[in-house]
Amino acid sequence: MKRSLGMLKKGLGLALGMFLLAGGVLAQSLEVVEAVITTDIIDRVPADAVESYSANVEQLHCFTRVLGATEETAIVHVWFHEGTEVTRMTLPVRSSNWRTWSTKTMSPETAGNWRVEVRDEQGEILKQLSFSLF
Repeated sequence: MKRSLGMLKKGLGLALGMFLLAGGVLAQSLEVVEAVITTDIIDRVPADAVESYSANVEQLHCFTRVLGATEETAIVHVWFHEGTEVTRMTLPVRSSNWRTWSTKTMSPETAGNWRVEVRDEQGEILKQLSFSLF
């Protein structure tokens, strides 16, 4: 009986060690199920979806709905203008179904091509959105 218990403990120890080597805590599998560039957010819902808009707009928002968080984590919105990063915003994700957004001030000088990358904490791109201002 003692030998069986000892073998069981060794087996459990080996399994735990393999689990820790494989990535430690269970890796979160975040999924962006909704992402839009919008002119406004009303009651935590995007008012519209922008692909092209006047550069006279005062601000735009990148709205993101994320599924799959098993513990508090974060996503990052990286805003690019004409291929150059202009801002990076880290946003908390506090549940398995979480809505969040970042806001970018615009002006006539910001006309051109834009891209927002939604990344996880490790920097992996989960979603990419493109739009233009004219």
